Amino acid sequence: MTGDTAHNVPAFAPDVFVEGAGGSALVGGHCRQCGSTWFPTAERCPEDGTRLEPIEIGRTGRLYSYTVVRTKAPFGLPEPYGVGYVDLDDVPLRVFMLLDPAQVDRLAIGAPVRLASATLGVGLNGEPCRRPYFTLLTDTQ
Repeated sequence: MTGDTAHNVPAFAPDVFVEGAGGSALVGGHCRQCGSTWFPTAERCPEDGTRLEPIEIGRTGRLYSYTVVRTKAPFGLPEPYGVGYVDLDDVPLRVFMLLDPAQVDRLAIGAPVRLASATLGVGLNGEPCRRPYFTLLTDTQ
């Protein structure tokens, strides 16, 4: 799947990812008190109750594990679709995320990935929405 340019389509949820000139990035919460980073973010640190600050936590990582789902997809997602755990490069976090539906037959554990976003499926209101997903890095990216 390739990203589209329909940035006027709302995100599926607030404060999960941002889109900019450098591409898409996940947004997490950072605690200045204990130094922990959380995704998705929360208002307060689960460790010490300090207010979390929003930070960009990742654009790239490595695919730790994945599965391809070949049953009817929820929220109008393409079928089949992949989901997996990605170890982020920028912070020591493993996140669970949607994987590029166009690449489900080429996924491999340990593969380098980057975050992308596109209008993909519908939100809780049944309207089209933008979703982040990890896509395989190629030699040209």
